[in-house]
Amino acid sequence: MPQIDKPSSDPGSNMDHPLNDHTMVLDKLLAEGRRSDQRPNGTYNGTGRRLQVGIGRAMAHHGELLQGVFEGADGRLHRGLITLPFASRLSKVIFRPGEQGDIRTRPLERRKAARAAELALKHLGFAGVGGELILESDIPVGHGYGSSTADVLAAIRAVVAATSATLCRSTICRLAVEAEVASDATAYDDQAVLFAQREGCVIEHFGGEIPPLAVVGFRIGGARPIDSVSLPPAHYDSQEIEQFRVLRGLAFQAVLQQNPRLIGRVATASAHISQRYLAKPHLRAVVELAKAHAACGIQVAHSGTLLGVLFDANERRVADRARVLAGTLSEAGFDEIVIFTVNSDGTLLQ
Repeated sequence: MPQIDKPSSDPGSNMDHPLNDHTMVLDKLLAEGRRSDQRPNGTYNGTGRRLQVGIGRAMAHHGELLQGVFEGADGRLHRGLITLPFASRLSKVIFRPGEQGDIRTRPLERRKAARAAELALKHLGFAGVGGELILESDIPVGHGYGSSTADVLAAIRAVVAATSATLCRSTICRLAVEAEVASDATAYDDQAVLFAQREGCVIEHFGGEIPPLAVVGFRIGGARPIDSVSLPPAHYDSQEIEQFRVLRGLAFQAVLQQNPRLIGRVATASAHISQRYLAKPHLRAVVELAKAHAACGIQVAHSGTLLGVLFDANERRVADRARVLAGTLSEAGFDEIVIFTVNSDGTLLQ
């Protein structure tokens, strides 16, 4: 049976989330951090400012609604994307500050998260402070869910919480890109932004939320994980660059009108362009299935193995249609089938 994920307005507030199995462990660590921070000389790096245990969260995504190259305010072309948020999958990170030294991680070898924490500490005036990052995530790795970005964003937010500071989204995104080369726009939650993933900045903010969508997400059966950073950048031709200009304008209108069918057209066109650079098996069959079930369109992870069929979350009987499609996909051999919503009131799939 496909998994149905209920949305949450706060990705960290879902009490039914699997990561809440670790709540007792997290509470114990936070209590230990409060006790250790009560010592008289609990300052670090000579700043006179105290650090405490901090916790940060970040959600996954389910590929993109649009990805390509787009003209920026400087007149140059920039690689950019519109991320499809997937709020029911999370990374949670606890930062336990220590004395000067390295940032250690549990599990080991989470270098990008450690690097992100170091950059955040330096930016906040705590350069050289060490400590430990404890990471818990239910986001699959290597398929286009943004697991690495979620770990990095959660690590930065944990450090911010530990320093009792605040950082704006643009700064968090810049630090994330510095830590992992390329990042996603999940720091903006369900806000529709055209984001330069290798520069960590917004090319255009469309002035609203992604239109209300019900998504049937899935993977090709047996698909192997992909190292997205090692993929060669796509070299788009002049015709595709012109298509991206048109799709950008249509995406703006879709957000302005809150029009799921229009954003579905944008996502489908982007998926077809992506097929030239990272082909998805059975894409044509998936498009035909979407049409047969009166969907708005399809979307893909442009550097992963994910596909999704998009429905208007406000249409009548959409939950029934989504479940029927999910069953058909399961019978056809697709993996990791999940139904979730974006910018919905949360009652659709209950």
